[in-house]
Amino acid sequence: MHSEEELLTLANDLLLPLHLEATGCEVLQPLWADYGSIARLAISPRSTHSTDTPAPKTLILKSITPPPVKGSSPSESHLRKLISYEVEQHFYTKLVPLLAESTPVARCVASAAPSDSTSKQNITTILTDLSEAFPIAAEEQRSELSTSQVHAALDWLANFHGFWSTRNADLRSNRLRLPPREEQADGTSMKSPGVWLNGGYTYLATRQSEYNALQDDADSPWREALCSPLPDPLSRKSIAELVAAIIAASRSSGIANPTSPYETLLHGDVKSANLFTTADPSSSASAAFFDFQYVGLGLGVCDLAKLFTCSVPMSMLISSGEGSSSRLKGKQSKLEMREGERTLLERYRRTYEEVSGKSYPWEELDRHWNCALVDWLRFQAGWGFWGNTSWLEARVRFILADQVWMAWMQRTAADTLEFVALAREFETN
Repeated sequence: MHSEEELLTLANDLLLPLHLEATGCEVLQPLWADYGSIARLAISPRSTHSTDTPAPKTLILKSITPPPVKGSSPSESHLRKLISYEVEQHFYTKLVPLLAESTPVARCVASAAPSDSTSKQNITTILTDLSEAFPIAAEEQRSELSTSQVHAALDWLANFHGFWSTRNADLRSNRLRLPPREEQADGTSMKSPGVWLNGGYTYLATRQSEYNALQDDADSPWREALCSPLPDPLSRKSIAELVAAIIAASRSSGIANPTSPYETLLHGDVKSANLFTTADPSSSASAAFFDFQYVGLGLGVCDLAKLFTCSVPMSMLISSGEGSSSRLKGKQSKLEMREGERTLLERYRRTYEEVSGKSYPWEELDRHWNCALVDWLRFQAGWGFWGNTSWLEARVRFILADQVWMAWMQRTAADTLEFVALAREFETN
């Protein structure tokens, strides 16, 4: 990780053509596992250049300096991080300029990426400072989001998903990034631009070790429910595998699967730690998300599953008068969708339809939402539970007991797997 002095030098090399100078540097936080740092820069215009456009007072520097690889082969985790930072820079430099102003996001001021001519993986991005317009960092509240913050976050996601749902060609114009091991085996440069084929970092194809651990965990109540193979003709796949197939993005734009009409761009890591808002939390607020390392294709409800579990107060999911979370703690408790949960989903659906101009029938959204909850629970069961765990588990128990949804899921999964086979055949020909 660079020192503050080194970060200043790095920033000024990029800011020089813009006639800006970084005069101060404050490291805000190191990146996970010492892969770099995020810093706030104090900015001044260079005295030799005059302009009518005022210089920003501050900018954000994100500097990626990966640690040396241990051993002869990089781990899947290391590869995932490297690709994620390349994906994030691609998002800021190529996709953000296309994004409507109604969906606030940091804008790229300057950047430097690694090239194929060097083995270095250093990535540098200088962004506008969201905290100037959105001064409240949701994470610093050390509590759940307020009602106005939940609504603001939900509206941001609906605008983001609605916008990109009609721009699939823009998203697929560059090579889509595969799960780390597939990308490594593919032999294509690890420095290719593009977003993830599947948004997020929890999808099954990139979490096989956690899934295998769940399969081996005899004490987990979710081992049999999610991992046991179902009868043929579904190739003896488990519910977890079938749901993962349904919500996965199509590998080929020329061959659509049953959920392709609702495919959009996911943020990929929706949580309060990646959220800034305006105003006091008790009043009306607007929001802006950041941290786009896992932006990629998928169903928008997959972003909502993490938001609802990790950041939304339980009282907004189970409306007052319908009982407290304590009654959900039983290992066999089942919970049908309550008014609070449906109200939030309907708010999202209305905005999504307004922005995209496309219909998203409630019946379809509800089916996809059930898949997203099952898939998110599969990840938590293998990784570790946090958030509204009792609500999530009770909801998934209800979903798995719903024979109508189960029948739809198995039919849709069978159709999807046929499309997947066709897509792979198309790729090889």
